[in-house]
Amino acid sequence: MGQGIFQGLKVIDCASFIAAPSSATALSDFGADVIKIEPPGAGDPVRNLPNLPGYPISNHNYAWMLEGRNKKSLALDLSKPEGQAVLRKLAAEADVFISNFPPPVRKKLGVTYKDLAPLNDRLIYASFTGYGETGAEADKPGFDSNAWWARSGLMDLVRETDDTVPARSMPGMGDHPCAMSLFAGIVTALYQRERTGKGTQVMSNLMANGIWSNGIYAQAALCGATFQKRPPRDRALNGLTCHYKCSDGRWIILSLLNEEKQFPVFAKVIEREELLADPRFETKTARHRHAPELIAILDKVFATKPLAHWRKTLDGNGLIFGVVGIPTDIPDDPQMRETEAVIPFADSDLRTINTPIFIEGAKKVQPRMAPNVGQHSDEVLAAAGFTAAEIAKMRAAGIVA
Repeated sequence: MGQGIFQGLKVIDCASFIAAPSSATALSDFGADVIKIEPPGAGDPVRNLPNLPGYPISNHNYAWMLEGRNKKSLALDLSKPEGQAVLRKLAAEADVFISNFPPPVRKKLGVTYKDLAPLNDRLIYASFTGYGETGAEADKPGFDSNAWWARSGLMDLVRETDDTVPARSMPGMGDHPCAMSLFAGIVTALYQRERTGKGTQVMSNLMANGIWSNGIYAQAALCGATFQKRPPRDRALNGLTCHYKCSDGRWIILSLLNEEKQFPVFAKVIEREELLADPRFETKTARHRHAPELIAILDKVFATKPLAHWRKTLDGNGLIFGVVGIPTDIPDDPQMRETEAVIPFADSDLRTINTPIFIEGAKKVQPRMAPNVGQHSDEVLAAAGFTAAEIAKMRAAGIVA
């Protein structure tokens, strides 16, 4: 790698689909040497994600580009004892081992924390599950759509009204924030290792991250709070924190929480200063009481001009608002480029999404394109001490591909 805070850190990514491997991606962005363990043939199932019905159509494997960047791929058949032996040898020399295999699979393969810790007392073993390591659902597999989005209450809460069907999540929507939780756990454990010299096990799961994401309402439930029905947009309780449709079909959302200061400015820039003298809107209390009427007025105002006009009109006046973005905005978003939220690959004309952690003075690795299945098998095995004859024998037996 030649750069990064984690230069020289050896990481085994023995996980798939999507949160756990993404934590390894974050480590790689800061210079860690990540070996991706994949089954021979199709490899990590995330490689096939763009081929599923309804996904964006592209000549590029965008899902794998994001999750697999910077990594070295070792195609290893873990169903065979010889493959398991190779993995244990790698783990014995690694700093971090990441897995999201369900607990029964880990036991079967001999890669539980209890199996690997005796081989390497400095090993950080990062375990990610759907529902946690204990309890009746410990062995239950999960995806972010069910264990993070649905279980946490978010799926139910974001729908507009009780009569609206629950909202579907987007691919990886929970996995990527969960990855940052696991990354944080790994980094915390590495800090502990610096102080004690000993490795440990780090654990996180989709369900726990889900209720953390829904923390305010989850805490309300734990306090026995009485929940109120959420009104539809046109009957929202505050017209100044509502979203509005522009003439070109795009949406904009207001977040004018400091109403006493911001409402006069807002009324002026949208050229509706008569609202300030309207008894329904003169005070914050009145505006909230007459919120549906204010929303109806602002619906007509925003419908007169396109999004670009309203962005220019509202910007620079101390008014807090946001564009309701669509994916096709991202390639041309200058703020995302200038803040390095979106960055170029080192070995391609394409760009990718940066991990959302930035440390002053710490240079990140410029991302490299994700590998083909088993692209680095020989390199990884040779570095681990296997001879060319041993590697050839494993290839012939189908243990390595």
